[in-house]
Parts: sequence; C-alpha cells; structure tokens
Amino acid sequence: MKLNVLSTLTLLAPVLLAVPAQAENPAEVEQLLRTGACAGCDLRGANLAGAHLIGADLRSANLQNANLSYANLEGADLTGANLTGANLTDVFATNATFTRADLTSANFTNAIVYSADTQGAVLTGINLTGAQTSGSGISIGGD
Repeated sequence: MKLNVLSTLTLLAPVLLAVPAQAENPAEVEQLLRTGACAGCDLRGANLAGAHLIGADLRSANLQNANLSYANLEGADLTGANLTGANLTDVFATNATFTRADLTSANFTNAIVYSADTQGAVLTGINLTGAQTSGSGISIGGD
C-alpha cells in the first residue's frame, strides 16, 4: 500500500508542480469587475484579459504577474500599483495614471499608451515591442 501511494505521488509530482498557484483573491477580482474599484487589492496573477476597466481605481493594488492583455485601462488610476511582470499586451491605457507604480519587466507589446502619467514609476525592463506611445515617460524614446 505504501509503495502504491509513493508511486502515485512520484508520478503526480511533475503535474502538481506545473500547475500555477492562484494568488489573487477571487472576491477582490469580482469586486473590481463589478464596481471598477479595488484600491489595495491582491490581484497577483489574476486573469483580467479583455476586462473593461475604464477609470478603474487600482491604487496600490498588487497586480504582479497579472494578465491584463487586451484590457481597457483608459483613465484608470494605478498610482503605487505593483505591475511587476504583468502582461499588458495590446492594452489600451490612454490617460492612465501609473504614478509611482512598479512596472519592472511589464510587457506592453502592441499596447496603446497615450498621455499616461508615469511620474516616479519604475520602468526597468519593460517590453514596448510594437507599442504606440506618446506623452509619458513610458514612451519609446522618452518623450
């Protein structure tokens, strides 16, 4: 019996280790999608792909490694948010506020980012491949 359990665990170990851990708080994800407000929420690793977050209040939210691809963040307030490693591919972030946000290694591939406030933001290692940017510190060429 012990050998069978050990054999089963040995066979399942790679599968169990390959499943990504869900860190986000499902109630806070629901709150954000329902109300557009989730300041200080734990949204680490959340799948917010394609979400309509126009004018959302995400101040000081933890969005580390979150999937925000194709999301609409127009006018969203991400002041002090942690977006380290976040997927912002094809995001629309015109007039968004990223003041003092941590955008380390964020992926902005094909994103549209016009007039975003990035004062004091950490922009180290961001990917801007194919992005359309203007009027913020996140701009290609730093305009």
